[in-house]
Amino acid sequence: MVYFIGAGPGDPELLTIKGKRLIDAADVIIYAGSLVNEQVLSGHKEGAKIYNSAYMHLDEVLAVMKEAEEQGLTTARVHTGDPAIFGAIREQMDALDDMGIDYEVIPGVSSFLGVAAALKKEYTLPGVSQTVILTRMEGRTPVPEKEKLADLAKHNSTMIIFLSVGMIEELAETLKKEYRETTPVAVVYKATWEDQKIVIGDLTNIAQKVKEAGITKTALTVVGDFLGDEYELSKLYDKAFTTEFRKGIE
Repeated sequence: MVYFIGAGPGDPELLTIKGKRLIDAADVIIYAGSLVNEQVLSGHKEGAKIYNSAYMHLDEVLAVMKEAEEQGLTTARVHTGDPAIFGAIREQMDALDDMGIDYEVIPGVSSFLGVAAALKKEYTLPGVSQTVILTRMEGRTPVPEKEKLADLAKHNSTMIIFLSVGMIEELAETLKKEYRETTPVAVVYKATWEDQKIVIGDLTNIAQKVKEAGITKTALTVVGDFLGDEYELSKLYDKAFTTEFRKGIE
C-alpha cells in the first residue's frame, strides 16, 4: 500500500494525526525534500528507507514504490501542504493504477491556509469577496490559455498565487491592469515555519518590498481587499437573521 500524505505547510504540528501515524509506521518514505519540513519525519521507525524526491524523476519514484510493494512494504509518499494542489500526484496515482498497486490519499493543511493563519485574515469576507482563485503565473511550465493571470484578475476576487514570487514585478504589473493600484497585497515566505517572513504592501510597492526582503522562492502572494478592514458582518451570527437552528430577534 502507498499512502500519499499531505505534510502541511511547514510547522510539524500541523501534520494530521492520521498522516503522522502513517509516516511513523511506514517502511519506505519518499518525501518532497525541497519543500517538506524534515521534522515531520522525525518519528519514523528504525530501519525505514527514506528517499528525497527532489533528486528523483518520476520513473525513479515509481520504481521505489513498485519495489516496496513487491516486498510487502508500506510506502509513505509525503508531499507539502495538501497534495491535491500543485502536488503532481495524479500522474503517480495513474501509474499505480496501471501497476495494480493500492493507494490512499491523506489530505493535509495547504500552504494557502497557513498563509491566512499567519496573516490572521479571512479570505471570504462578506461584502468584499466570496470567491477565492488559486493559481500561478506562467513560467517554465505553461498555463492553459483561458487561465492567464490577466484574465483571472478581471474578477477582482481574492487571489492566491503560488510558485510566482520570483516574477513579482511582472505579477504586480499584470494585476494593476484589472485591480486598482492600491489593492493590498501580502507575500508570505515559508508560512508557519520558524523562519516565516511576511511582507505587506499594495500593487505599487510590493515588488520592491519583496526584493528588499530577499524573497525569491517558497512564498505565496495573496491579493485582495480581504486584507483591508472594511467588510459586512456575516448573516450567520446576525441576531436578526433566522436560521435552521434559531429564530431571529427583531
